[in-house]
Amino acid sequence: MELKTRLKPWRRIGTVPRGDFRIFKLVEEFFEAPGMDLDHGFFVIESPDWVNIVPVTDDGKVLLIRQFRAGNNSVTIEIPGGMVDAGESFSAAALRELEEETGYQAKKVTALGSVSPNPAIMRNSCHMFLASGVKPTGQIHFDSSEDVESFEASWDEIDAMIARGEINHSLVLNALFFAKQALEAL
Repeated sequence: MELKTRLKPWRRIGTVPRGDFRIFKLVEEFFEAPGMDLDHGFFVIESPDWVNIVPVTDDGKVLLIRQFRAGNNSVTIEIPGGMVDAGESFSAAALRELEEETGYQAKKVTALGSVSPNPAIMRNSCHMFLASGVKPTGQIHFDSSEDVESFEASWDEIDAMIARGEINHSLVLNALFFAKQALEAL
C-alpha cells in the first residue's frame, strides 16, 4: 500500500558546525520549507550508526545486560550494542559488541532491520540483529566507561520486565519486538 502525501522534503540551504563532542557532532542546519517564506534552523546530532543484537541461547533464553546509563542516572536492562566503527560492517559491529560486553559468541547472526533513533534531531540509524546459538567464550572487553553484567531470561520473563517498566530503552524494545517476530516465523 502506497501512502500519498502532499509533503515534500525541505531544501537544506546551510549547515553550521556547533561542536564536536567525541561520540557525536552538533550542527545547526537551515532549511527552506516549500510554500513558506521563512528559513528554519534546526539542531542536528551527527553520530556514527549503532547496532543492537538480541542474543539467544540454544535453549531459547535471551542474554540481557545491565549497565549504568548517565542520561537517566540509572542501571538499565538492555541487550548488547554500541557504535559502529569506521569501515566496519553492521553485522561485524554487532558480533563485536556481543563479545565485548558479554563474552559470548554466536553461531549465526541474522539482520532484523534498521530504525531511526530520533529523526527529529538525529541523522544516524540503529541496525538490529538476532544472534542464535550464543555461547560464552570468556573474552569480555569492556570499554573504559563500561561496567556491564549479563544474565539470561526467558521470553515470558522479558515480557513481564517490559510490562513492569524494567526494560524501557526504546531501541532495545524495537530489537526485542523484531527478534520475537522473527523467531515466531520460524
